[in-house]
Amino acid sequence: MEFDRDTIISYETVAQTTLCQEETQESIVPDACPDILRIVDVCGQATLSGKQAREGAAQVTGMVRACILYQPEGGGGLRRVEVSLPFTCQAEAPGLTERGTVLASPRLRRAEARALNPRKVLLRVDLAVDVTACQPVERPICCGVDNPEEEGVCQRQYQGEDYQLCAVQEKPFAFSDQVRLQSGSGEAPVLLASRVQPVCTESKLIGTKLIFKGMVELFLLLQEPGGTITSGHESMPFSQIIEAPSAGEEGDCQVEVEVASFHCEPAPGDSRELEVSLELLAQAMVYSHRPVTLLQDLYSTSHLMEVERENQILCRLGEQSVRPQAVRELLETGEMVRSIVDARLALGQVTQNREGSELVLTVDAWISVLYLDENELVQCVQRSIPVSCRLDSPENARCSCFCACPGEVFAAPAAGGVEVRFTVEFHCLTTETTAVPSVTSAKLGEARGAGEGQRPSVVLRMPSPGEELWDIAKAHGTTMEQILQANELEEEALPYGRMLLIPSIR
Repeated sequence: MEFDRDTIISYETVAQTTLCQEETQESIVPDACPDILRIVDVCGQATLSGKQAREGAAQVTGMVRACILYQPEGGGGLRRVEVSLPFTCQAEAPGLTERGTVLASPRLRRAEARALNPRKVLLRVDLAVDVTACQPVERPICCGVDNPEEEGVCQRQYQGEDYQLCAVQEKPFAFSDQVRLQSGSGEAPVLLASRVQPVCTESKLIGTKLIFKGMVELFLLLQEPGGTITSGHESMPFSQIIEAPSAGEEGDCQVEVEVASFHCEPAPGDSRELEVSLELLAQAMVYSHRPVTLLQDLYSTSHLMEVERENQILCRLGEQSVRPQAVRELLETGEMVRSIVDARLALGQVTQNREGSELVLTVDAWISVLYLDENELVQCVQRSIPVSCRLDSPENARCSCFCACPGEVFAAPAAGGVEVRFTVEFHCLTTETTAVPSVTSAKLGEARGAGEGQRPSVVLRMPSPGEELWDIAKAHGTTMEQILQANELEEEALPYGRMLLIPSIR
């Protein structure tokens, strides 16, 4: 027999995890900088240098550029020391080969420094790196029999769909812009620290192209000529196109943009103009609904058959949603807070715990606030705040979730410390899998009834509970149509409690 065969071409997610690790490094204060009296804060940016798919493992490399802010001996305004700290991490990914693709998103959760002496500091950074490893797979399937009437073959087919990861694409691109600091006739402020956060705000498929747009959010920490510390925020738009030939226009897009390198420096000749240049990497995953036809079962009315089967695992979309969670907390300082200088937020690993029919998603939000105390000294308070979200999810469902913090963090002086308010968005995608029995191959055996003598032309029997018309027809080597006609039935639902006439095909 000849079979109609097809191939499901997609990507399998062989690893999806968050790696958390600490890195430390000792650094010497440059000769041009004064001695350290007190370390105030550490601002930093994690960048993605490279990623590699290996046999059974995904490797990610990157760099943390940290800016240590300190109060120098002898007074005066804050000073800065820049430290670059490389990192490497590796996630186990069974089934991954060099043909696979690794997607990565490093985040700096926390950074702190300790003065070992006035000229040496110990920097410690706490990293969270989201790693997703995708392996291209090809699954051959059997859809049906060509010319089934030649051998009296009856076939049963499954018509459904598979929600699959059909495309994994990435594109590096450069981005540059200029930012004008607040105008004034006096001396320009000094740039103490800067960090960026690219955010994809829109993505859509048109033909074979994936078009996405977003904003690069730039956060600045400045020191005015009189020593006052201020913060700034600029939004810079971008738009790009990625080729996605196998996705189709009905696909669901997920695009994340990561920072590969970042520079923010005063423009030559104009210290009030900042030149911002970045190397960015867009990483896109496209999901689609693919119609699938599977040959579930078959038999011949004229011959016995030997059939081989296996389960095909099909996936369907459960829920795709964004769930915002508002947070309001008091960070205790133990002293009076005169004013707020800056507030920033970093998100850690998303954990999942099941409570009955609900899935509880939790992420640690690390909040840092710079403020002026009653003596007008710059201080820093930090705290980790767990944020949770509940999701109705069947026990066999799989949930993929990442978190984002849209907008700025609000911070204000309050009795006993600093009140902070922010929103964490949980981006959830749940899928459910189903094992569908399907035929992989079959061949005809000897003729039905060979060596058994004369077969009866009609059999009279009672359907068993749960038995289907297909099962009866297959057991007696006849067709469902013949049974329906012999019993004057119009539909396949069996009338239980009634004897059926089962005609034989000769």
